[in-house]
Amino acid sequence: MDTNPDDLEPIELPIDGTLDLHTFRPQDLGTLIPDYLQECRDRGITEVRIVHGKGTGALRRSVHAILARLDCIQHYRLADETAGSWGATLVVLRKKQ
Repeated sequence: MDTNPDDLEPIELPIDGTLDLHTFRPQDLGTLIPDYLQECRDRGITEVRIVHGKGTGALRRSVHAILARLDCIQHYRLADETAGSWGATLVVLRKKQ
């Protein structure tokens, strides 16, 4: 039985500073990432880890392209070995004024 993705109930994510993209469709990232980062800012979380996996690097490039367009980003970089290496991106958000 095929299910239309638009008919699915929204998934409630914990807003804890880590966003694991493994369970999301790539076409959802354009709204998911900005919305998640905004929720983090609203809660005073300014350091976020986005887990995109290592793979071919396509998802990482998509994530970085989205981050590069957002005004709320102070800076971002690939994680070190303790936080996921090149399978995760660390983001520092600008504090809300």
